[in-house]
Amino acid sequence: MKEAEIIARLRDGDSQAMEALMRQYGPFLRYILTPILPNASEREECFSEVIVRIWQKQAQYDPEKGSWKAWIAAIARNAALNWNRGRKQMEPLAEEIPTDTMIPEDILLRKERQKILEQALLQVSRQERLLFYRKYYYLQSTAQIARELGMTERAVEGKLYRLKKKLRELLGGDTV
Repeated sequence: MKEAEIIARLRDGDSQAMEALMRQYGPFLRYILTPILPNASEREECFSEVIVRIWQKQAQYDPEKGSWKAWIAAIARNAALNWNRGRKQMEPLAEEIPTDTMIPEDILLRKERQKILEQALLQVSRQERLLFYRKYYYLQSTAQIARELGMTERAVEGKLYRLKKKLRELLGGDTV
């Protein structure tokens, strides 16, 4: 089943489209989840949650804003990160109450820094940008990146070092 047919059938509420979605995009979604959720049982539970979210939110998909694959990748990544956050919230509380809760000004500063970083990333090559996203957005290990790109881990580390140095220069000395 082709992507457009899966999307159309999902919108029609066809349950067979869900099976086609899992068959066609399951490996890709698991690929996104694996670096963030190394525990296999948690990853499978999160995968099920991702499929349900795609089913529930498929009407929100807008091809004008991006590709289907990028849209489902974002859902998977966000679900995995939320899963990790939820797990951390279940851990026993420490004796001391943390004082690093974000105040509105910090949230605003963080969003501004994120926009500035996104602008800087547009100034580097496509390969460098993809490497950055693999490491810092999809949280892939250096070993995984090296394996998939046919490089040594040392070469990947060198490229990441040079990329961070370039971004630091583009950002006027701010830390990346």
